Amino acid sequence: MFKPDKQTTALVVIDIQERLVKAMDEGVLRKITDNTARLIKGANVLGIKTLVTQQYTKGLGATIPELAEHLNCEAIEKTSFSCCGELSFVDQLKTAGIDTVVLCGMETHVCVLQTALDLLQAGYKVHVAADAVCSRAKFNWKTALRYMEQAGAVITVTETVLFQLVGGAGRDGFKEISGLVK
Repeated sequence: MFKPDKQTTALVVIDIQERLVKAMDEGVLRKITDNTARLIKGANVLGIKTLVTQQYTKGLGATIPELAEHLNCEAIEKTSFSCCGELSFVDQLKTAGIDTVVLCGMETHVCVLQTALDLLQAGYKVHVAADAVCSRAKFNWKTALRYMEQAGAVITVTETVLFQLVGGAGRDGFKEISGLVK
């Protein structure tokens, strides 16, 4: 539950889109963009399945280029706030044998929260990288993190997730992951 296994873990990047990012605090946005890029690059190094969603792409734009350039998957278009509202999202998790999901993205109190709750209800283990999620208001971010934790999600940080997935200094990917967090 508390330690993700790279064989059965997926990274989910939720709605970090061109028009949505304009509503975020610049400093917070820079931090979550950097941490999300680290998570994506780390997932690529470790061979971890990555899924990315876009909420109503026509209105909110595509995933921001700083992240899209590192993604090896097509975005899942959604109109439901929870990623689980899209059958292709759920199907991809099931087909890949995923039992643990690491969430990052925006907004913490809407799409990230609803996705976490639906995944927990469906029996998945959920880890939320608190330094890779944001909301327009800090209070909403903090409240959503507490809510998810009380519901059973593990609230963690990018570096912890990456090193848990590597598992040790002598393991495949350790040097690359170490380079990402410096």
